[in-house]
Amino acid sequence: MCSSDLPDDLARYPQTLDEDLAMCREAGIDIVFAPSASEMYPVPQFTWVDVPELTKYLCGAGRPGHFRGVATVVTKLLQIVQPDRAYFGEKDAQQLAVIERMVIDLNIPVLVTPVPTVREPDGLAISSRNRHLNPFERIQARCLSQALFKARDAILAGERSVKKIESTVAHLFDSARLEYFSIVGPFTLTPVQEIEGPVLIAAAIWIGTTRLIDNVKVGN
Repeated sequence: MCSSDLPDDLARYPQTLDEDLAMCREAGIDIVFAPSASEMYPVPQFTWVDVPELTKYLCGAGRPGHFRGVATVVTKLLQIVQPDRAYFGEKDAQQLAVIERMVIDLNIPVLVTPVPTVREPDGLAISSRNRHLNPFERIQARCLSQALFKARDAILAGERSVKKIESTVAHLFDSARLEYFSIVGPFTLTPVQEIEGPVLIAAAIWIGTTRLIDNVKVGN
């Protein structure tokens, strides 16, 4: 399931530096590196980092060039800071996969450490984008995790047909605009039709003008 007619919501992405700095202080962080766009891109960018094999589907299908930008800026940050470890959330599964492979392919000496998704009591994945939801939209947004959990439970109960699983969860998206619901291989991020091993169940929806993504893994 997929829809490609997507508006660009990047301009609405929450800018929460002050809140982030406050959290860092509470956590005892000593140094924060927060360069401006002009510092990161002082001249027009001629060199890019791309991982096309992992960006054909899911979020990459409707956002050509998005992950090229992600891979490039993360490479620049890793080269500047040269950390021993870098932490990325599992909620952004495609971003995490791109960065993990990029680090391997380019021999960047950093350990990429996945951070498990944190959820609200009703299952909604915590995200800075959630602040854009009004109370009614916040209730509607629960359909995202509900669909993922229902698909996961169907697989664990023995269902192997992706089409049947899609049919089972389709009605849960009635209150949202579905960008995609996809079951893919966890390493290639390529859609599967029959489930024969571990998979990643991923989805993106629009609630009003807010884009939300989430995923769950099934199998090891």
